[in-house]
Amino acid sequence: MFLRQTNEKIAVWEGHKYTKEEARAASGIQSVYWLEEMDAIVNVILNHSTGIYININENDRFASEVPYRELRFAATIQKKYPAHQIERSGPIMAKLRSIKSDTEVKLMQVAMDITDKAFRRVLAFTKPGVTEYEIEAEIIHEFIRNRATGHAYNPIIASGKNANVLHYNDNNQVCLDGDVILMDFGAEYANYAADLTRCIPVNGKFTARQKNVYNAVLRVMKAATAMLVPGNTIEKYHVEVGKVMEEELVGLGLLNQAAVKAQDPNNPLYKKYFMHGTSHFLGLDVHDIGDRYSPMAAGMVFTCEPGIYIPEEGLGIRLENDILITDSKPVDLMAKIPLEVAAIEDLMQQGR
Repeated sequence: MFLRQTNEKIAVWEGHKYTKEEARAASGIQSVYWLEEMDAIVNVILNHSTGIYININENDRFASEVPYRELRFAATIQKKYPAHQIERSGPIMAKLRSIKSDTEVKLMQVAMDITDKAFRRVLAFTKPGVTEYEIEAEIIHEFIRNRATGHAYNPIIASGKNANVLHYNDNNQVCLDGDVILMDFGAEYANYAADLTRCIPVNGKFTARQKNVYNAVLRVMKAATAMLVPGNTIEKYHVEVGKVMEEELVGLGLLNQAAVKAQDPNNPLYKKYFMHGTSHFLGLDVHDIGDRYSPMAAGMVFTCEPGIYIPEEGLGIRLENDILITDSKPVDLMAKIPLEVAAIEDLMQQGR
């Protein structure tokens, strides 16, 4: 472990920093050095090594025109030790990160419990005339109040037609009577992310059509959750979820059964209304690293988030919980968060 060496001036501006002894006691790591010693120590180690494993961000979801720290470090190592065999540590790290320890699951559960509190606060707060950003403010209030770091990702508070924009982040519209609000948000706690999506009626009561679409998504969600088991793969899983979604879209009158039977299997018709994936890895990052082609295994945590989006009706419904895969059955880490139509309507009415 390498620490930044502190002094009285740093302490005045930034507060107390660990001494080597304190770092050993807190971490259990006995080999602790100052950051200034790193180059010399790395040089000694590599002079007795033939290979170097380098860690760079292989999960980067944003274009960057300036090389980030890990890339600069990798370039320095390659230049300084050209005779060494350079290897990627990414696959090793991905495997380690995708299987959660009991401690990691407990930390993620705290993030999800805080997210639950924020959602319940929103249920009591929401009514016609509030703005999307006011709802976002209620969420972050509850996050900070419960010692979360903040949002695990940019929250989506999308009322009415805005719900048909999958990554809507403007959060600046007035919530109108009769509309449904799609809310996709999650707390970050101890560096671990929660990822929740719920849809609620602005006035506290779903219309018959809204309820039918909502319950269709809910049935797909429940069927998909049951498929999150060891041995399955994301690719095969999503194909099976698509079949369930097709049935629900036919039932809603959005797809025709004959057209579904005649469809191109490489371009299924359900993608007009459900165009994104069903699940992704969750952990230290909200879209965490992991091999989508490897079999699912106990200890992995996935989101489960089917949706139906109907722009012509100004309606978008997505529901999402976070699921722990175990050797016996999937464990819903968000099972306590209100999900059924009746539960949401009852809690919203209580807040009025």
